[in-house]
Amino acid sequence: MGFSSGDDGDYSERTLALTIGPQAPDRLDKALAALVPEDVALSRTRIMKMITEGAVSLDGVPVIDPKARVAQGQIYTLRLDPPQVLEVLPQAIPLSVVWEDADLIVIDKPVGMVVHPAPGTPDGTLVNALLAHCGETLSGIGGVKRPGIVHRIDKDTSGLLVVAKSDRAHHDLAAQFEAHSVTRHYLAVLHGTPSAADPRLRGLRGVSFEAGGILKIATHLDRHRTDRQRQAVVWDQGRHAVTRVRVLESFGQGAACLAECRLETGRTHQIRVHMAYAGHGLIGDATYGGARRQTARALGAQAAALANAFPRQALHAATLGFDHPLTGERLEFAAPLPPDMRALLAALRAGV
Repeated sequence: MGFSSGDDGDYSERTLALTIGPQAPDRLDKALAALVPEDVALSRTRIMKMITEGAVSLDGVPVIDPKARVAQGQIYTLRLDPPQVLEVLPQAIPLSVVWEDADLIVIDKPVGMVVHPAPGTPDGTLVNALLAHCGETLSGIGGVKRPGIVHRIDKDTSGLLVVAKSDRAHHDLAAQFEAHSVTRHYLAVLHGTPSAADPRLRGLRGVSFEAGGILKIATHLDRHRTDRQRQAVVWDQGRHAVTRVRVLESFGQGAACLAECRLETGRTHQIRVHMAYAGHGLIGDATYGGARRQTARALGAQAAALANAFPRQALHAATLGFDHPLTGERLEFAAPLPPDMRALLAALRAGV
């Protein structure tokens, strides 16, 4: 994957190069939809339209059939629209800034903050706050409502994310995410405790165990067939997704646990979907966690009540590491657990 721009550097002639890999779908529109980075924000419908409009080429020749067959190693070039004039207003919302320089800013995002505007949340977002904090220095590659956004975390997930303040930084960071060289560790409180001794887990497609009891979940993820706001595990389409899980603490003889989840890929709701698929959904996750309840007998009355009433998915982006896009220096950041997760863990450890 790669970005380029016109000689004047204003990105009015932006292109995106995508290389067909060994696991790509064999149809052009599906293959490109699976390869386009999420921060570029191109739906499959938009990609199909780009193809028919001649905005997708192979070796300099437009390919106008969305159903055209692709082959491994082919490099398709997508001609992207220039960034739109920003219509989102800056808002003086306090930010927890972990690192900032001329090219990037790392934020410890609080619970409840949406990353960028969307229907139903036109303001009060991280983008609104960044526009007030950074002025006009944010990268324009993300488009009208998500300037500088290289990746995102869910509204009710807390923790670290990096934002680009220059187009060059955005290009480089996007490439690092695509190459899986960015390290991201999340802390999650799960229902149950994954174990290599569990025959159900060992028989689940896409699930395996690595040295040290590390649970590996490798599937494809795509939009749910009936609920387009959700993601689902699929096998013949969607985007490749890999999550590794290490149990740090177990509570109530395995009724719940604190786990470290490491992302090899970064798909929408990836940890939440993968853990639910494995039968160990996140405590507090109303979307994917199902109706599972903890009992006073297993955890203690106070801990069970707190777990069952937890108002959001118990998930925190605890560490983030990447190479600085200009200096090449390796940067590693850590963010402490927010108060609600600390209180939940204290009750679980007390067992009362």
